[in-house]
Amino acid sequence: DEVCTFSGKEVNARYVRLTAVRLRQQRLALTKIMVLSDGKDIAEWCPTSDSESGNLGVTVLTRPMRPQGEGVVTNNPDNIIPVDKWTPIVYKAQTPIGGVQISDGLFKKTMENNIGYLMSSFTLDELVRNFYVKAGKPVQPLEERLNNFWFVDLPGQEAGRFLMGAGNTLRWIENAELRKRMNQIVDVIDECKEPDGYIMAYPKNKIFSGEYGAYTRSWVTHGLIEAGYAGNKKAFPLLRGFYDWFNTSCYLPEMLRRAGQGSQGIIPSTRMYFTPVGKHKDIQVVQQYFQENYWMEQMAKREEKAIWLYPYDRPHNYLITAIEPYLDLYRATGAKKYLDAALGGWDLYHENWEHVGGSIAICEGTDLYPPKSYFLHRSTGELCGSVFWAFLNQRFHLLNPEEEKYVTEIEKSIYNVLIANQVGTKGIRYHAMLADHKDLNNNQPFSMSTCCEGQGTRMIGALPEFIYSVANDGVYVDLFEPSTIKFSTQAGKMSLKMVTQFPYDQKVQLIVQVDESFKSRIRIRVPAWSAHKMSVMVNGKKIVSGNPGKYVTLDRQWKNGDAISFMLPMEFRITKYVGEEQDPNHERYALEYGPILMAYVSMKGQKENIMQSTSPEELIKSLKPVAGKPLHFMVNGNSDFEYMPYLEVQDEPFVCFL
Repeated sequence: DEVCTFSGKEVNARYVRLTAVRLRQQRLALTKIMVLSDGKDIAEWCPTSDSESGNLGVTVLTRPMRPQGEGVVTNNPDNIIPVDKWTPIVYKAQTPIGGVQISDGLFKKTMENNIGYLMSSFTLDELVRNFYVKAGKPVQPLEERLNNFWFVDLPGQEAGRFLMGAGNTLRWIENAELRKRMNQIVDVIDECKEPDGYIMAYPKNKIFSGEYGAYTRSWVTHGLIEAGYAGNKKAFPLLRGFYDWFNTSCYLPEMLRRAGQGSQGIIPSTRMYFTPVGKHKDIQVVQQYFQENYWMEQMAKREEKAIWLYPYDRPHNYLITAIEPYLDLYRATGAKKYLDAALGGWDLYHENWEHVGGSIAICEGTDLYPPKSYFLHRSTGELCGSVFWAFLNQRFHLLNPEEEKYVTEIEKSIYNVLIANQVGTKGIRYHAMLADHKDLNNNQPFSMSTCCEGQGTRMIGALPEFIYSVANDGVYVDLFEPSTIKFSTQAGKMSLKMVTQFPYDQKVQLIVQVDESFKSRIRIRVPAWSAHKMSVMVNGKKIVSGNPGKYVTLDRQWKNGDAISFMLPMEFRITKYVGEEQDPNHERYALEYGPILMAYVSMKGQKENIMQSTSPEELIKSLKPVAGKPLHFMVNGNSDFEYMPYLEVQDEPFVCFL
């Protein structure tokens, strides 16, 4: 972590080559190269290459000087807002942490598959092995299949992955074996904790190794939080003990910069604050050691470089998980600068790095993803990015539940990425590619605790909490899925049963269940994708018509058995491709049906001639439903190809832009 200067002869040259003849730990790690001529860095933005791995991209070594310097220490006590100056912001709606029962439908099937995946992907001994290793306890030899980056270089995250998925699931679906294993993992973490409260599966002095201190800490924290909400009595005390240690650790001034992708380490602390055992110190530690004022200002100004040229770490979708905490800081302190930064970050991603269908169009690696590049054949659409995006939008929705756009984003993330990336009980795909095949991993699902598996299983387990949100005066119906919610308002207790087979059927019915009649508000989302106004009926009588992108409010005296019904105005929608992979021969368009991204699929497995040239208007006119297969359409009666929901595509060749 030193800046080294090498004096050279005064020469004219085209290239500068740096060769390491003796290495520490078998690698050379550089963060920046400058070539100074008359005091000016003449290497800025020059392309770089590596003799072993090829082009590295200009942001790796020849980027401009970083706004907060090239060092690793970030310690800004002036950022701390005294607690007596806080004006906390209260959510206008709340996410249910229980009380939702899902019925037979797409969400239930997805959650049941997720339980099978969690129980079959690793044994209990494998999930806790790294905690035992750190504690010096005997373990079985490492199996070859576990000798991979995710298991070896990120110790403990595999347990965090299981706890995230299991903890969220057990809030809605009881499963004895799933609960038993969740509790066993928490017991091992408790057994292996150190006297000062330290619980991680790596030694303290390794906190800067790779992504130990940020990525892995986040996963274990998320996992224990979800286990705590699922009813495990040890989870929250374990976390409190650890964060009492963390909040006074000597490592904090270097956690953001020295730890790999240290910005990931913000969200566990702000989430910790909002648990039943949170402390003010959890927020103040973030302000002092993790808050990036220059980045907040860039996002508030909607400067695109804040995302794709983020000067620290690798710019990609993981920056979303660093935007989430600024909303937490806003909720905790009321300081508007945090809200301004988060709103700007939302606009930047939404306007520049969101594919049709909702997947995130920027990934980590050596490639650059300029604004509106929307690459189709480059690593893109990581599932973890869509999970972060959904949880960020959930925060915005709870702050301003009348702004429908945030739920639209959640809906797209669920149907077109989350469910689309699950492969039964076998595993979870990494990418959501929009052409050729779904994943760059030979189209096969992962079952090795990748980042997308961990965040995917976390959100699948949380699916019921996205269907409704609850306010003091009633309930918001946000998504359309067969389910029942039990909730309390200021006026009394109510149950609302939703009957639908969305997205395969447009009909929705809500049945009110109350012991005694009382007045309450039921707010129903009219999706932005609606083709026209949506009529809402109560007991067969039209009450109101709602505009697309709004909520309609039914404020009335409800009695037991009242029935609300409506038809979701789903029609085909066309979106023109505007990214870097234009077809010189014709303009390309994607097809959606309501919120569902459609894929043009080869039913015989051939990739040749999968593209066809036709105008959007002609295409829609040519679509004919396939009998017995909802949301499947033939084009001009040609059975060799079908349009089907992207979420149903598995191994078949396809394109989303025709």
